[in-house]
Amino acid sequence: MSVLLEGRGLTRILTDPEPFTLVDDVSLEIRAGELVAIVGPSGCGKSSLLYLLGLLDRPDRGEVLIDGASAGDLDDAARTRLRLERIGYVFQFHFLLPELTARANVALPMRRLGRLDATEINARVDLLCGKLDLSDEADRRPDRLSGGQRQRVAIARALANDPAILLSDEPTGNLDSVNTRLVIEEFQRLAHDEHRAVVCVTHDTGFAEAADRQIHMLDGRIVSAV
Repeated sequence: MSVLLEGRGLTRILTDPEPFTLVDDVSLEIRAGELVAIVGPSGCGKSSLLYLLGLLDRPDRGEVLIDGASAGDLDDAARTRLRLERIGYVFQFHFLLPELTARANVALPMRRLGRLDATEINARVDLLCGKLDLSDEADRRPDRLSGGQRQRVAIARALANDPAILLSDEPTGNLDSVNTRLVIEEFQRLAHDEHRAVVCVTHDTGFAEAADRQIHMLDGRIVSAV
């Protein structure tokens, strides 16, 4: 399997009010077709590492490679474009725009990227909503959806531009056991059947055990990878 996402010597240090290392010399590879769980206690640097890998933050040292190419020298506009094209995000709090329907929320990344016309966008929204069992809810706003449905809309939105890499931060943190199982199964399908590289930060031991690999962090460092 090809390496889609790589971190080399990633270090992130906060300096205000005093120096504190969030991520300390972390190197890792994520391959196509695998679901990877990043686990560890609160404050160990899991989410900070995810933001570096997803180009939402810049490392103080080290570099992130997407498809083997370093993103270190890209300006903000180029990083934004690369995120839109290659990376999808799902977070614990779905961050759907409340004034928009589920359909419109899913369409947003495609409109931002600008590769598809309106007809093509509508067709892809229908496809994604169908895959995630949201066809009947597509024209509802988030306040008319259950927690599980909102998270599935967030997954559909993350997949809008067909990214090779899917990153997620505590995607089941606010879900009951039934919806947690549905999200885990969907992430497994996205990795194994659609050959995406899927990385999830999680405290959920069941989610971690369902992953192909677990990366354990402590005090900003990787202490084991199994």
